[in-house]
Amino acid sequence: MGFNCGLVGLPNAGKSTIFNALTNLGVEASAYPFSTIDPHFGVIALEDERLDTIYSLIGSAKKTPTTLEFIDIAGLIKGAHQGEGLGNQFLSHISQCDAIAHVVRCFEDKNVSHPYEHLDPVNDAKSVTLEIMLKDIEIIEAHRKQFQQSAKSGEAEAKKKIELLHKFFEHLNEEKEIRRLNLTPSQTALARELNLLSAKPVMYIANIDENHLTGSPLVKQLSEYAASLDAPCIPFCGKVQEEIAELDHEEQLEFLQAMGLDETGLQKLVRTGYQLLHLNTFFTANENEAHAWTIPRGATAVEAAEKVHTDFARGFIKADVIKYKDLFEHRSTKILHEKGLVAIQGRDYLVEDGDLIFFHAKK
Repeated sequence: MGFNCGLVGLPNAGKSTIFNALTNLGVEASAYPFSTIDPHFGVIALEDERLDTIYSLIGSAKKTPTTLEFIDIAGLIKGAHQGEGLGNQFLSHISQCDAIAHVVRCFEDKNVSHPYEHLDPVNDAKSVTLEIMLKDIEIIEAHRKQFQQSAKSGEAEAKKKIELLHKFFEHLNEEKEIRRLNLTPSQTALARELNLLSAKPVMYIANIDENHLTGSPLVKQLSEYAASLDAPCIPFCGKVQEEIAELDHEEQLEFLQAMGLDETGLQKLVRTGYQLLHLNTFFTANENEAHAWTIPRGATAVEAAEKVHTDFARGFIKADVIKYKDLFEHRSTKILHEKGLVAIQGRDYLVEDGDLIFFHAKK
């Protein structure tokens, strides 16, 4: 699995349409609120031209891309953290997600209802974020009672956790997400342990119509708001991308050219997600299979080996590493060996994006 991403937003923000564009699963997309009741899960293979090249040059029998999972939950409304619109249930669906994709409506359409009197992307985004933060306060209160009991028994670690929970609580009461706190690694670990939703990385998806593919005042407002939070904002036309998703690769390229686009919405979203979560892709290949793997940036060779198989990590001897750009240029591992472009790396080597790695391990 590459990473998983929860789609959140107000009712009729266009989440289900975007979910269809990303996963091509054809779930219901309605002009009325709460057409999505149960969450929809879509696991998609991530296209990567580098994997295609490696597969072809190594002569592997099959190729296995890394994957991305999207979870589409129902629209969140005011009071969602208390269960309004089944909000408590919906919020729980994103508790295990790596990141949040916040879909915000940036198009006018009289035929599609809106939960508030006026369409205002910034206020719409803030209203959903507020429900997420209120849910976090609820989570913190529940755990504070638990830690207080442990602290009474003299547990020093529990006392530290209570202090940190108080810090979280005060920050949330100022209507600021946990992700905006400058946390130490141990503090970040506690936020993850509690599954605090506002601690998760977030990207904003500005859902636009076909008339505003090159920009609109509503997208500008949302982009400026996202920038103030150090969050990326991706303009995304759900309807157009849904049409693109139904085409084969060659037809997609022609469609994108005709629309003046340089990549699909999925490609842009995945690229943004990888940057947001600080992820890299490395590759393994032999005559049987060419495989793409996702790891955190800064992962070592032995950590990458464990991703492939625990036996490779346990018996790690060395890793032969080929840079993708060298393979693409010379088109032959034999030539790369002759030119000294295959590096022998130890267990502490920091894996770089695009590395093709051949692990050697004791049996």
